[in-house]
Amino acid sequence: MRLAELSDIHSGYTARGRLDPLPEGGMPALQLRDVGASGEAPGPDFQRYDLDKLSDRYFVRGGEVVFRSRGEPNAAAAIPASLPEPVVVIVPLVIIRPDRDRVLPEYVAWAINQPDAQRRLGAEAQGTSLRMIPMTVLENLEIAVPDLPTQKRIVELDALARQEGQLLRQLAARRETLVSAILGDAAKAADQKEIA
Repeated sequence: MRLAELSDIHSGYTARGRLDPLPEGGMPALQLRDVGASGEAPGPDFQRYDLDKLSDRYFVRGGEVVFRSRGEPNAAAAIPASLPEPVVVIVPLVIIRPDRDRVLPEYVAWAINQPDAQRRLGAEAQGTSLRMIPMTVLENLEIAVPDLPTQKRIVELDALARQEGQLLRQLAARRETLVSAILGDAAKAADQKEIA
C-alpha cells in the first residue's frame, strides 16, 4: 500500500536564517543530526531555539515518524510517545503521521528502513553531491501492511535483534581486551624467566 494512503506526510519547518541555540527557554527542535543513521529514536534532549509562533503541523508530540529526506542514509525514526513537550521538526526532516488504526509508527519506520525500501528510494533520489528524496517519492513508497498484532511482533523482534547485535559487539570488544591482557601477561612472564 502507498505510504500516502496510510499517513499524512509533510515537510518540517523551514527556518528563516541561522538557528542559534538558547541556554534555556525557547522551543525544542528536532534536526537532521538528531535522527540516527539506522533509525534510532531521537531525544529526549533537544536543543532549544527562539522560534516565532508556529503552526501545529510542524510539531511532533509522540507517535509520529520523521524521515531524513537529505543526505545518506535516508532513514526513518519513530518518535516515542513519551515526549515531555511538543518538539518542532526542522527541514530537511519530513513528518509522517500514520493512521494509527491501520499502522503503527514503529512499523512505518521499520518498513522504510528495510533494504528493499531503501533501494527503491535510492533509485528515485535526486542530486549528486547531496542526495535528496522528493516528497512524492516518499508518498508513493509501497509498504506491506499486515494486521496490527503482526506489526507489533515485527517491531519487537527487530528491537531484540538490534539489542542482540549490540551485545555481541560489546562481547567481541571485551573478548579482544581480555585476550590482549592475557597475551601481554604471558609475554611479561616469559621475559622474566629469561632474565632469571
